[in-house]
Amino acid sequence: MSKLRILIADDHEVVRAGVRSLLESQSDCEICGEAVTGLQAVTLTQQLQPDVVILDVTMPELNGLEATRQIRKVTPDVQVLVLSVHESEELVREILNAGAHGYILKSDAGRELTAAMHALRKHETFFTSRVAQIALRAYRNKKANDDAPVSPDSALTTREREVLQLLAEGRSNKETASALGIGVTTVETHRANIMRKLRAHSVAELVHYAVRHKMIIP
Repeated sequence: MSKLRILIADDHEVVRAGVRSLLESQSDCEICGEAVTGLQAVTLTQQLQPDVVILDVTMPELNGLEATRQIRKVTPDVQVLVLSVHESEELVREILNAGAHGYILKSDAGRELTAAMHALRKHETFFTSRVAQIALRAYRNKKANDDAPVSPDSALTTREREVLQLLAEGRSNKETASALGIGVTTVETHRANIMRKLRAHSVAELVHYAVRHKMIIP
C-alpha cells in the first residue's frame, strides 16, 4: 500500500512539528512538505500534488477558508483537512461549503488525527464529535440562513479576498502587489472595489471586518 502524502500548512512551527511527529509515527503516512502561509499552501499543493493538505484556518497572506477554495478549484483531487481552534457554526459551514473533507479541533488532534488520515485514505469525510454536532446544527439552520440577507463579501472575487486579507494584515499597496505578483495600480483598483462592495470607508473598517470573519487574528 502506497503512503499517504501529506502537506502541512500552519504558521506556527510548534503545531507543524507536532503534526509531523504524530503522522510520521504512522507507517502509511509521509510528509511531503510544509507551508507557513495560505498562499504558500496553494502554491505547494500545485507543485507537490499531495493526497491530503492539513490546513489551519487563520494564516497570514491567505486564510484557510480561501486557501481551501483555491486548492479545491485548482487541484480537485487533493483532500483538505482543516485543523483549527475555532468552533464557530458559521465558520464550519463556510469551510464545508468551500469543499473541505474534514474538520478537526486542535484540542482533539492528538487522539483524532490518525483516524482522520485513515478516513481520508478511503475518500471519506471526517469530523470530530464536537464539529459534527456543529455541522448538524448548521444543517438544521440552513433554511433560515438561506432566507437571510447575503453577506456582502460573497460578491468579492478570489483576488479581492486575497487583497483584503493582506491589507488587513497591514501590508502597503506595494507590499500587497509584491506578495500577489500584480501591479500596484491593480491593487489600488481591487482596494477601491472592496471598499465599495463592503461599504467600508477606511482600512480600519477592513481590519475590523477581517477580524470579525476570522481572516486574521488581532
